[in-house]
Amino acid sequence: MTIPRLIPDIAALPRPVFARAESLAAGSWTHPHSHGWVQFTYAVRGVLEVRTRQGSHMAPPQRAIWIPAGLPHEVMTGGPAEQRSLYIDPAALAPLWSAAPARCRVVEVTPLARELVLAFTRLPRDYDERGAHGRLVGVLLDELVALPEAGLSLPLPADARLAALCEAMLDAPGEDHSLPRLAARAGMSDRTLTRLFRAETGLSLRQWRQRARMLAALPELERGRGVTAVALEMGYDSTSAFIAAFRQLMGRTPGEFFSHMPEA
Repeated sequence: MTIPRLIPDIAALPRPVFARAESLAAGSWTHPHSHGWVQFTYAVRGVLEVRTRQGSHMAPPQRAIWIPAGLPHEVMTGGPAEQRSLYIDPAALAPLWSAAPARCRVVEVTPLARELVLAFTRLPRDYDERGAHGRLVGVLLDELVALPEAGLSLPLPADARLAALCEAMLDAPGEDHSLPRLAARAGMSDRTLTRLFRAETGLSLRQWRQRARMLAALPELERGRGVTAVALEMGYDSTSAFIAAFRQLMGRTPGEFFSHMPEA
């Protein structure tokens, strides 16, 4: 069962940075929408997904997603989740970035950034911009813009033939999506598909397929499903091969990653 979420009805931000804390039920989602401010969405618990026409972006705990101002997007979660969202006036970020992010991106959240986000969400709505609260906001923004990007975005190609192939791989990540099969389905040679896919997504077909599998596996693992069952569902012949692929993308094994979740 999916549960539609109300998009916050905010005509204007009360301060240059405004926070919302949300507890999300399993299957929560929003309709496609956009707003005039930049959004920084941090996953405290659960796995958040932001979808745009350009791709899908996944934030497990200790990750966050930057959403540019004016970009239509949807936010959803498969299981229960805790989310902290910061809505930021683009003018507040202008002195810190040479150019505001033009695309969604997933970033690693450092322990310092995490504590700053959580501290800020406890401030009153109309915090004092000229006092200690305002200085906290300055440090918070300095830290957030410096966070390193994580490889948890899955770009979608504009080419209709490639988009159809990607949709098929996302619908059934565990099936045998070999290069010859995909090329035949798209009506092009292996070489043409390989070249065009990298040009459209910035990733090789193999990299894209592996990332898609890992992103599909994240919500399942976060819900507590066994690694072996998830590995087989994602099309891996062995648990060890799945763990190696997970470590390559996430920097830790599934067991290590999900045992290091901080308390909210």
